[in-house]
Amino acid sequence: MLEFLDLRERGGRLEPSKLEIDPALAETVRGILQRVFVEGDDVLFELAQKFDGADLRGSLMVTDAEFDSAEAATPPELRQALDELIERLRDLHARQLPPEWWDERDGVRFGEIVRPLQSVGCYVPGGRATYPSSVAMTVVPAVVAGVEEIVLCTPPRADGTVAPAVLYAARRAGATYVAKTGGAQAIGAMAYGTESVPRVDRIVGPGNAYVTEAKRQVAGTVGIDGLAGPTELAIVADDSADPAMAALDLIAQAEHDPEARCCFISPDRGLIERVDGTLIEALATAGRREIVDAAMRYTRTVLVRDLAQAADVVNDLAAEHLQLLLSDPETFLKDVRNAGAIFMGASTAVPFGDYGVASNHVLPTAGTSRFSSGLRASDYVTVSSVVQMTADAARRYAPGTSAIARAEGLVGHARAMDARTEDGAP
Repeated sequence: MLEFLDLRERGGRLEPSKLEIDPALAETVRGILQRVFVEGDDVLFELAQKFDGADLRGSLMVTDAEFDSAEAATPPELRQALDELIERLRDLHARQLPPEWWDERDGVRFGEIVRPLQSVGCYVPGGRATYPSSVAMTVVPAVVAGVEEIVLCTPPRADGTVAPAVLYAARRAGATYVAKTGGAQAIGAMAYGTESVPRVDRIVGPGNAYVTEAKRQVAGTVGIDGLAGPTELAIVADDSADPAMAALDLIAQAEHDPEARCCFISPDRGLIERVDGTLIEALATAGRREIVDAAMRYTRTVLVRDLAQAADVVNDLAAEHLQLLLSDPETFLKDVRNAGAIFMGASTAVPFGDYGVASNHVLPTAGTSRFSSGLRASDYVTVSSVVQMTADAARRYAPGTSAIARAEGLVGHARAMDARTEDGAP
């Protein structure tokens, strides 16, 4: 059923998925962003009517009354589960902030100060499902970091409301404002500001191709967390793995997105065949079947010589999620260089991380875990170097630093430093 690759003899390499820029889509997004910059809220109203079927005039921003109604409409057991998710994320992200530090040496006092961003924008997608978990994943680390203003944008439903669980999570997590707007126009609103939506300093959170392209185009005007492609899962398994569990794990990832990329890697051909067979049975009772079936077109099984080659495949793929269904995952972990989040052992299903069990689910995709990490509290702060020199230190350092400056042709630099010495003159 699944595409099968045998890498044992030919030693082939697997390329990570890549973000492809559609010129027509990019041009459409560019036009939307330009309109938001010039026309502000009017564009948000127009496109909410066009794409969401919602009339938002007079109700673009969620009110306190709407938050209260959403809390009452959210079942108690779901409220409790979301509260627990938020608390887990607070604990996780509190460990991620860089510390301030100071030192003094030879008349130079130096260090780094850490300051929270003044404002951030969190994008939470809608459409195929509602995602209160994504609210928590993006808002909680901002609160932990001390961000003053947190703007959340999410598409409205046709009746102009937002799903109650999303609003409950937004209030509990600590969002300052919630705007009922989605797509590229939401990114533009947060990047440039409108009459109702405050301008932010950084935008985080996943979205569809239009959202991703909009983030790409506004990067530099504001900071972004990264560009999200289709979700990814690489599973490495040995003969200790349960084929039925592996099949369920593949389906769980596939139901996110019709373009989800999943890869099952093993040196055991028999296991691969059992997983393939079990998957057929498991699909019979799968939910979101249309999405799962579409994602199966991108799901592969890969036969490798041994776990050393499996590690090479994993590092080449640099997948968003890596699951280790191995009898000794700790040993394999030593060879893993590239992965957004790693889930070790048969009991550790990837969806636990999706719901805040020791992981944030906003993770690098499309091979970008080679150089980037999942969303962290440290993404919501800046770190500034601070230097203070005594007069004696300036006299001591100036000859060497001035010599380098003059060698680079920067005479003004040299003069500014020489002026701090006893004999220097501008």
